[in-house]
Amino acid sequence: MLFTGKGGVGKTTTAAATALRAARQGKKTLVLSVDPAHSLSDALDIKLSPEPQQITDNLYAQELDVYYSMKKNWGNIRELLLTVFRWQGLDRIQAEEFATLPGMEEASAFLWLDQYVQEKSFDLIVVDSAPTGETLTFLTLPQVTQWWMQKAFPLQRSAFKSFGAMTRMTTGIPLDKGYVEMEVLFDKLERIRDVMSDPNVTSMRIVTNPERMVINESQRAYTYLQLYGYPVDAVIANRVLPGEMKDSPFADYVAAQQSYLSEIETSFAPLPVFRVPHLGKEVFGLDLLEEIGTALWGDTDPTDVFHREQSYKVVEDGKRYRLELRLPLSDEDAPEAEQFGDMLVVRAGSRRRNLVLPRFLAYYRVAEQRFEDDWLKVWFEEGAPVAAGRR
Repeated sequence: MLFTGKGGVGKTTTAAATALRAARQGKKTLVLSVDPAHSLSDALDIKLSPEPQQITDNLYAQELDVYYSMKKNWGNIRELLLTVFRWQGLDRIQAEEFATLPGMEEASAFLWLDQYVQEKSFDLIVVDSAPTGETLTFLTLPQVTQWWMQKAFPLQRSAFKSFGAMTRMTTGIPLDKGYVEMEVLFDKLERIRDVMSDPNVTSMRIVTNPERMVINESQRAYTYLQLYGYPVDAVIANRVLPGEMKDSPFADYVAAQQSYLSEIETSFAPLPVFRVPHLGKEVFGLDLLEEIGTALWGDTDPTDVFHREQSYKVVEDGKRYRLELRLPLSDEDAPEAEQFGDMLVVRAGSRRRNLVLPRFLAYYRVAEQRFEDDWLKVWFEEGAPVAAGRR
């Protein structure tokens, strides 16, 4: 279960509260923080280590330490990279810099997850992710590193192993072993990617606040998670002020929140939206986390899968692209879509939904649209970007 969202929305709090809730239900649970901000220790009010440590009955916690993980997992790979880059003509300083693989921090988290999944160490793993942009980098890592490896090592596998064996015999550097180790590493990354894209095993949950800028980034996160095939099954609206405060000095802010909450419900339909009340104080320690978990989930089991269907996708259709969006609307309210740069505005009756498009579709224009069986289908064809106000 991975929690993501804009920095500062309360991902760590909701992740830790959910993990504690599951542990109280008797599930052996690990909450793993891959956020470099390391706020999980603050939320639990306990200093954490780079290995899992027990916090209370059934609950374990771990904060990723990239240097510790590198020492544990990278071994001969660093020597392999240094040798290859020196062989390609780079000086020592440049070779040292390039020997740091892109996404090494994220890869370390993947390796921990793969280990726990293979060993069946826990009933539930709750991942407190980095802010949205870093999360998307993390989740696309297997594809990126596969491309990177093909560019960095253009030799055929057999040829490279033969060269590596010769290098080891003449210099003592385990080049061939490092290459094998790297292949194993990327196999693990691809394996855990398959696990994380399986809706029967993994859930992605978007944490947001009822605020304009936060909602926009949450919508973008939802677009790209769906585009990459990751199963989003719920949205969590955090820090919601009670409606009873409408007569308080915060009346305008409460009214704005209520409007934004309606927008969240509409924008992310048919995903369920769970709400977390604002406690009016900083949340840290197990007692307050338990209060948050109770308010968030009530009688609901947080480990249930709340939505399985991919409700947004972009597919290639000849020379065009077809966007498909599931909208639970009646035929009487058949929607119409209008493009504004990288935004698709969908209107149905008095309702409106803003959908963030993948960036590349800003270079295409809407050519055709159709609404069938609760699915809006929009075809894009190549052409100049559509100016605001033009359909």
